[in-house]
Amino acid sequence: MPDDIISIIKKDLVQNVDEKTKNNYQRFFKEEVKCYGVKSSVVGKLAKKYYEEIKPKNKREIFSLCEELLKSDYCEEAFIAFQWAYLVRKDYDEGDFQVFENWIKKYVNNWAKCDTLCNHTVASFIEQFPEYIERLKTWTTSGNRWLRRAAAVTLVLPARKGMFLEDIFEISDSLLQDEDDLVRKGYGWMLKEASKAHRQEVFEYVMKNKKEMPRTSLRYAIEKLPGDMRAMAMEK
Repeated sequence: MPDDIISIIKKDLVQNVDEKTKNNYQRFFKEEVKCYGVKSSVVGKLAKKYYEEIKPKNKREIFSLCEELLKSDYCEEAFIAFQWAYLVRKDYDEGDFQVFENWIKKYVNNWAKCDTLCNHTVASFIEQFPEYIERLKTWTTSGNRWLRRAAAVTLVLPARKGMFLEDIFEISDSLLQDEDDLVRKGYGWMLKEASKAHRQEVFEYVMKNKKEMPRTSLRYAIEKLPGDMRAMAMEK
């Protein structure tokens, strides 16, 4: 099965094209994206179906297949690849950080790919190997916009759990005045999730930095704060 699994997946995706989905896909992105036009729920089912059929299921074979899927540049194939990479999270080792970083550099070219890979796969890696958060922080100074966004959105789910607060603030400091709107939204989203477990700390961080923080980031960051805190944060 692994030898021809990629061609089988491609055929299955073609057979599941939904014209409405295909026509609506581009409006979610400012950059041009390559897609079949398959509903995300269907892509998720296909990812699960074919993952269960792959024999043997060792991590290196999975990662190799992921790479083959990513080469096509189709969004749906990337989503399947990133889902498979997450499903082998129990087998992660320290060398996988470099694998994920290379995928971002080579294959991530829109916010959806970035978030799909980072929210779960890279986040799970960081939770298992928290010492690599220092490597994550180096992404904030990259010339690659997707690495900079990745530095923030990788910590969205850990932030929701109340983890890595000081690191979240350090990453926000580094990205505070980033000129890229998607990077600004990324770290604002990270702060918003952190505010669920650390309301006062995030509020104080926003108040300290609100004069320098772009309004886009500010609005994201305070979205889940109480009304009185939001009003104070929005004051000129």
